[in-house]
Amino acid sequence: MKQRLPVEKFNLPVAKIRSGYYSDSYFVRSKNILEQERYNPHVVMQVFQRQHAVLCGIDHAVAILKSCADHSEELKIRALFDGDRLNPWDTVLTIEGRLADFVHLETVYLGVLSRQTKIATNVDRVVTAAAGKPVLFFPSRFDHYEVQADDGYAAKIGGVFGVSTPANASYWNGEALGTIPHALIAAYEGNTLAATEAFDRHIDPAVNRVALVDFDNDCVRTSLEVARKFGSRLYGVRLDTADTLVDVSVLPHMGSFKPTGVCPRLVQNVRKALDDEGFTHVQIMVSGGFTAEKIAAFEAEKTPVNVYAVGASLFNESVNFTADIVSINGKPCAKLGRQYRENPHLQVVE
Repeated sequence: MKQRLPVEKFNLPVAKIRSGYYSDSYFVRSKNILEQERYNPHVVMQVFQRQHAVLCGIDHAVAILKSCADHSEELKIRALFDGDRLNPWDTVLTIEGRLADFVHLETVYLGVLSRQTKIATNVDRVVTAAAGKPVLFFPSRFDHYEVQADDGYAAKIGGVFGVSTPANASYWNGEALGTIPHALIAAYEGNTLAATEAFDRHIDPAVNRVALVDFDNDCVRTSLEVARKFGSRLYGVRLDTADTLVDVSVLPHMGSFKPTGVCPRLVQNVRKALDDEGFTHVQIMVSGGFTAEKIAAFEAEKTPVNVYAVGASLFNESVNFTADIVSINGKPCAKLGRQYRENPHLQVVE
């Protein structure tokens, strides 16, 4: 049975939302007009979007309505569930009640639905392209820290294997995953092995040892150096070559493919070098500029990647929701082309 996140899971700034601080001014003014007119019609509000998508943000939207609407106990809310797959124009949410009680909340709940569905949908596309291989959600550095909890939850709904910050994992009390950053290697004067050894000395042994091996732009040499030192304790290596560089091991093979960044040839070179010395257990993680399209291309070439870490591209391609009144005081009333669309999968939210 599908479950919803409880309202108290969301740390909502209730007073600010109720005041209209986050709302488009015309919604706040509409509320004021209706109250001054002492006119508060009973309406049905319908919410939809226009593409194939993975829905997320429903529970957050419900929490906003229940916590910030006037007389919220009188609202009747029907909704799909986070994780439901959408077709264009599917109704995802209906709100029945007195318009002035919740008209000021439209900006806020639509924004939540749009952002979280965008991320869940983009993650789903990447996960599908990865064909069963784990995908890690690593884009938090590219956006404001306050959105990390919602973003991580949306990524989880989209099918991601792991996230990078504790906030990302907070909705399900999970743990953040992470390897070694370039900053730690730089602190050890560019010595990847020394940085990895320091990590090993001080980080819980339960955390997988994954070495970041592109600092010197010689991933084969660095991978072997770390593997020879750690042996069976080395879980994996991460390739993160900048898209403006060509790795040393790729230079002899140039001519018929794009050689920069983390390319299939680089992964193949590292895999062969590790295997030739008996390090077949070492996993290869790749990061840096990966999109659903790039992952699909890697998989089509049977590139020996074990784990994909994806960042900024998961914030691309917006999914936009729209809310429309479709009934006034029990009578159909909607903007032309926006008539009520029944969705039998909607369920009453208690």
